[in-house]
Amino acid sequence: MGLLEVGRTHDCGALHLEHTGEEVILMGWVDAWRDLGGRRFIDLRDRGGVTQVVFGQELDAELDAKARRLRHEWVIAVRGRVDDRVANGGTVNRQLATGAIEVRALELEILTESETPPFEIKDDVNAAEELRLKYRYLDLRRQTMQRNLIQRHRFNQAVREFMDSEGFLELETPFLIRSTPEGARDYVVPSRVHPNTFYALPQSPQLFKQLFMVAGYDRYFQIARCFRDEDLRADRQPEFTQIDMEMSFATVDSVLGVIEGLMVHTFKKVLDVDIETPFPRIEYADAMERFGSDAPDLRFGMELRRVDDLVINSDFGVFTGTLEAGGAVKGICLQGGGDWSRKQIENLIEIVKPYGAKGLAWTKVIEDGFQGGIARFFTGDAATGLRQRLEAESGDLMLFVADKEKVVNASLNALRKHLAAQLGLADPKVFPFCWVTRFPLFERDEDTGALLSSHHPFTAPEESDPAVLEADPVGLPSQAYDLVLNGYELGSGSIRIHQREMQEAIFRVLGLSPAEQQEKFGFLLDAFRYGPPPHGGIALGVDRLVMLMVGAQSIPEVIAFPKTLRAQDLMLQAPGRIDEVQLDELHLAFKAQED
Repeated sequence: MGLLEVGRTHDCGALHLEHTGEEVILMGWVDAWRDLGGRRFIDLRDRGGVTQVVFGQELDAELDAKARRLRHEWVIAVRGRVDDRVANGGTVNRQLATGAIEVRALELEILTESETPPFEIKDDVNAAEELRLKYRYLDLRRQTMQRNLIQRHRFNQAVREFMDSEGFLELETPFLIRSTPEGARDYVVPSRVHPNTFYALPQSPQLFKQLFMVAGYDRYFQIARCFRDEDLRADRQPEFTQIDMEMSFATVDSVLGVIEGLMVHTFKKVLDVDIETPFPRIEYADAMERFGSDAPDLRFGMELRRVDDLVINSDFGVFTGTLEAGGAVKGICLQGGGDWSRKQIENLIEIVKPYGAKGLAWTKVIEDGFQGGIARFFTGDAATGLRQRLEAESGDLMLFVADKEKVVNASLNALRKHLAAQLGLADPKVFPFCWVTRFPLFERDEDTGALLSSHHPFTAPEESDPAVLEADPVGLPSQAYDLVLNGYELGSGSIRIHQREMQEAIFRVLGLSPAEQQEKFGFLLDAFRYGPPPHGGIALGVDRLVMLMVGAQSIPEVIAFPKTLRAQDLMLQAPGRIDEVQLDELHLAFKAQED
């Protein structure tokens, strides 16, 4: 009987000194091999870890010949005895959880051989991302990737454990639905049975979870797969996973309380980290004023400070001209930045340029005033006012952007985060959550001027009278809230509209005629005729949450099979063409395109 039939006794991360003298069977991949004076050392790897296996000089000829053949990524089974490394004259390898022991081989079975991989299977892999994604099944063998996905599994299990304890039911919603406008483009699926019609893949289970509330299920959650056809970036993928939840008879406080409890439970369970509650709440307008972002990073200071009133009468034309044109001037203070060279400071202009800023004004703070940059324009009381507003001390550097408010906020937010990363101020192991609340109900499209929902059209306004809402919708606050951590929006939620009259009023403000309302959302409006309870909820991004928990730099590092920034799967070569037979069955034809 071979070793495979007998079965392994331990994984490669399970053996320690208490197992000394035991006979064990391990199976895994050859991670490394070394031949030292007739003794061969193999690092054997599986998802549990790495164990050193020793093939000594006392081996019989057949076993020795097998051991000499071994190469990287061969799959083997080994029977051997656990030995104490130190007792055998060796040293403890503190890089390995099993570093105090080694397994002295008694039997070896080669299960499969491997060609030389296109890149080394190691954590500090030096290979292009495209190559790693093409051979993703090899990239997933790296211990970092395995640790990340194991943590993702543990996180999901902790979510289920907590939500069940709070009385939530895990209920599934369909993937093939009708296309409804939710802000991003839908992925669509042609119907074979109903020619010239299409399903859409869900951007979220939003409408279904509201219908669960109408149906009386009270508390729903789902770890849901969702799809959005939008431009990608490091923290966004075309298919993603979210913790979707909804509660009946909910208030803002009750929803936020459940989510805070969920974060406390999952971070303790997965990372053994204690999260402080309650999370601070920052109103949207305050977040934009202080941080230039509705997803503020609270791990460091450098908050934005508006200085319009202090510079409006100055001789610095850039500031005064901007203010006269209706713009804004804000600054941040970099503590200790007075030591920076002019070149270092001017290099920061490249950080703000992509956000529309035309430049970056600066000056250094010294004992009796300012030095360099715009120092000559601000002396005496003007200098004192700026220094106090930015809470600057001697030896600090003050940086300013003057432009449209949106440009100022985006530029200084980017600069603030860049400086924090450069100076090591953003500790990835610190998790200061916050809520951003009272988002505006609507925002204007910059190109068309049309009103759009800031979150989605099912968000309840703070205003309870539909007539007042329609008379003056601009600037009205909503009952929406975002969960934010370390500069990332982890999830958006709100108290939902549950009265048909208010929902119809929202649709009218958004320009939907009664016929369009009925065509696109008739099922929801009809459901609201039959006693819908007040309800609210949220959806949290699993990919982003796990990325932050494990300290990864992008969400592909916590997704098993991600897409590229061009929404391609390089391993499967997807998306791809389908054959003519399938096209005919779906009643589709390609439209000729010019090169």
